[in-house]
Amino acid sequence: MSDLGDGFKYLAKGQRWMAQHGRSYGLGLLPGLVTLVLYAAALVALVTWSGDLVGWATPFADSWGETWQTVFRGLLRVLLFGLALFLAVITFTAVTLLVGQPFYEALSERVDRSKSPDGNAPESDLPLARELWISARDSVRVLLRVLFYGVLLFACGFIPVVGQTVVPVLGFCVSGYFLTEELTAVALQRRGIELKERLSLLRGRRSLVLGFGVPLTLAYLVPFVAVFLMPGAVAGATLMARDLLGEPSVDDAPDEEETDRRLPA
Repeated sequence: MSDLGDGFKYLAKGQRWMAQHGRSYGLGLLPGLVTLVLYAAALVALVTWSGDLVGWATPFADSWGETWQTVFRGLLRVLLFGLALFLAVITFTAVTLLVGQPFYEALSERVDRSKSPDGNAPESDLPLARELWISARDSVRVLLRVLFYGVLLFACGFIPVVGQTVVPVLGFCVSGYFLTEELTAVALQRRGIELKERLSLLRGRRSLVLGFGVPLTLAYLVPFVAVFLMPGAVAGATLMARDLLGEPSVDDAPDEEETDRRLPA
């Protein structure tokens, strides 16, 4: 239980850290805003055309009575939108991190420098193009895992009672877990830790991970909130990554101008 609370504390610490180091906060909003507009357009299109899509996928229901047909297809539309929203929450972070890779990488490094006893931070020796490729590749691998769980939960959604109670809770837990993986990847990948090792590291502290990721997932369901929380979420994930690796942390070092110059202009 304490790990759940500690996970939430890291989420709060990240937002507080960003508020205290907000010189480039506006720049951090841009990748999330661009991604949000694209996702909103996709969800609106899904709502607009979901009736036709469900009707095309269930021709066997054409001969049913109007009431049963409406209820059945209406339920499918709701489940389809729920699945799309589930995937949107998971992939939003990955896409935003990819779009804003240079900034978030520098931001995570700045958090490390402010908390490191010697003021140093691990730096990636890889060129930007290579880092982008690794991030995209790992995001696809995570997405495949999410799709598996998403389809499984979608199917379980048809189970009476369980589908309306247990399944949504599991969905938020899965979302929170993989959301945390994407966010901590910024700091862990810079340390040369591969996806398999990152997932193993997170499995060892599930409660901590869920305490961080589930509240953030719930917050991301509110329109526009994800955009404003994203920079602080990266900062909080970096702080949590240091804890997962057992790295010592100190109060912020007074090198504001030094670290700000490392952020993209």
